[in-house]
Amino acid sequence: MIKTKDWFKDRGYPHFSNKTPLSIKKDIESYVSNPKKVAQHSFLPLIFKEIKQRRYKLSDFNGIKRHSHKKLDKKGNVVSNSKIREILYASHIDAHIYSYYTQKVISPKYEAYLNKNIELSNSISAYRQILTDDKIKFKNNVHFAKDIFDEIKKRENCVVLAFDIENFFPTLNHKKLKLIWAKILGCKALPKDHYNIFKAATKFTYVKLNDLKTKNNHFDEKKLAQLKKEGKHTFFNYVKELIDSDIIIHKNQKHKNGKIIGIPQGLPISALLANIYMLPFDESIINELTIKHYIFYRRYSDDIIVICKENEVEFVEEFVINQIKEIELVISKEKTEKTLFKTDNSKLQSFKINGKELIKDIPLNYLGFEFYGYKTLVKSKNLAGFYRDLKDTIRRKSKRVEKINENKLLDESPIFKRKIYRLYSFKGTKSRLLDSKRSGYINGKLVVKPFQRKYRGNYIKYIYTASEEMNAPEIKKQIRRHWKILQSTLRKYNFSNVKK
Repeated sequence: MIKTKDWFKDRGYPHFSNKTPLSIKKDIESYVSNPKKVAQHSFLPLIFKEIKQRRYKLSDFNGIKRHSHKKLDKKGNVVSNSKIREILYASHIDAHIYSYYTQKVISPKYEAYLNKNIELSNSISAYRQILTDDKIKFKNNVHFAKDIFDEIKKRENCVVLAFDIENFFPTLNHKKLKLIWAKILGCKALPKDHYNIFKAATKFTYVKLNDLKTKNNHFDEKKLAQLKKEGKHTFFNYVKELIDSDIIIHKNQKHKNGKIIGIPQGLPISALLANIYMLPFDESIINELTIKHYIFYRRYSDDIIVICKENEVEFVEEFVINQIKEIELVISKEKTEKTLFKTDNSKLQSFKINGKELIKDIPLNYLGFEFYGYKTLVKSKNLAGFYRDLKDTIRRKSKRVEKINENKLLDESPIFKRKIYRLYSFKGTKSRLLDSKRSGYINGKLVVKPFQRKYRGNYIKYIYTASEEMNAPEIKKQIRRHWKILQSTLRKYNFSNVKK
């Protein structure tokens, strides 16, 4: 039997309300499933943080193109290529409300609406639980990418248009979202409980995580430890402490045409609301392109894929851009890719369309994979990221070992290789239960309880699975040197239990 996702999650992070362990799930469910209580619930400020993703991209330096972590901005200054994602996350009880309404209330209505039109249902991939053809498990990125690549192989001579929406979550129009939300529920206006959630997700307030670091740019560890002893996994005793403090509580200030726009990325409900918002666009593409012109369409969040004939490219591109404008969003021209696939020398070959020029052997990039027509590979930058993480982890462990040896005047410098192997080698591909410990305070006393957590495998396992699911042995070959790279990295440092 396939397990569906549970709406309840014991979140470990500190916030402005206390943790909600599994032992009180029934009490939480009683509260979040009561529409009257949800309608009157006061949502707490979110916590804002930035995730910096380092990128190695082809950049233009005054006419010279080269791969770099830097790029030139519009003023000609050298700036970082890093992508910064803004994440806002909710307090524990608020997150439970968002999660319960997402999975138990709104999603069933949304799925019922999509299932009235099989073409529409098939076209939307992200943030849904879609069964594989054999009904054994739910689809993931590997299956969604394979669907696209299989369609290209079936059509052979075709063009793939890949569109990306600019600033997707931060630019959603609130009025349109509210109307589509009500339509999904089958109502003219949102019920009071849904309206309260809508307000919390649109007119939200937040505190910057860095502003909570009040002790020389660090958290007040003494205060946090004292609160933990009292059974409170929070930043403050009471919310009033936050209000009375000097910490600024910000409001959503993103505007367009004088109106506040956008929803936070990071709430349990954000992904579903984004899917709901795109419904008029999805329907227009299916009705006007797929049904009338046999044009293939898939959308994974803000990544849009359209497969058409070569003579339909201009018509399709114009239609997509116009329909996106109808829901007050913008297609990123910089990220729009056009890839022609055709048989060349008896094999299916990819060509990047660059104006009137065709550049051979430039793949279609989709969901972490590169498709050349005759072969499929994992995206090279993802592999580079894996090896970078491997080397950084070993380097950090080396510094830690050196510090321990220095403090305790030891000569030996052993590294615990088991975890390294589990994370970064073929030895960590097997799913299993791992022994772990969970600590907490009961009546001011530290209590440590052993438990077993489920380990699902590492990135190597993902590579092996993708190779098998896509029937692409070339993917597995990409990782064949991982053990040698791991061992050579270990040998660079002075670990006493590593053979030189």
